[in-house]
Amino acid sequence: MGALRERFWELPLDALTREEWEALCDGCGRCCLHKLEDDDTGEIHETNVACKLLDTGTARCMDYRHRKAFVPDCLRLTPKLVQQVRWLPKTCAYKLRAEGDPLPDWHYLLSGSRDAMLEAGACVAGRCVSETVAGDLEHHLTDWDES
Repeated sequence: MGALRERFWELPLDALTREEWEALCDGCGRCCLHKLEDDDTGEIHETNVACKLLDTGTARCMDYRHRKAFVPDCLRLTPKLVQQVRWLPKTCAYKLRAEGDPLPDWHYLLSGSRDAMLEAGACVAGRCVSETVAGDLEHHLTDWDES
């Protein structure tokens, strides 16, 4: 990984290097959870069901580099895509920065610790189940606290 510029997270998203873009992710795991869309209203409902590649104990992808080979519909977030998708959580670092908002205090780039995110309840680690064992998504609807 290349050198990261000081306070790079305050820059516009399109000014970030690939390494800085990847480092901006807080690792909460919520983008890797299945969502359901109401056909009538278009409302997005979150579940606690994780992609088969998400380690449910750490909220980290088990094969991030090759994920598209195993999960073809996995999205690679870009600055443009971040502004288009409606299902990113309000606490998502990409979404916050795209809207010109600061990172939350618990973000590891500010706190210096990934434990701060866990303590704030902003991570799905230990609170989700793999799609390989979950069954019907309708039985796994949740309302994640927007810490």
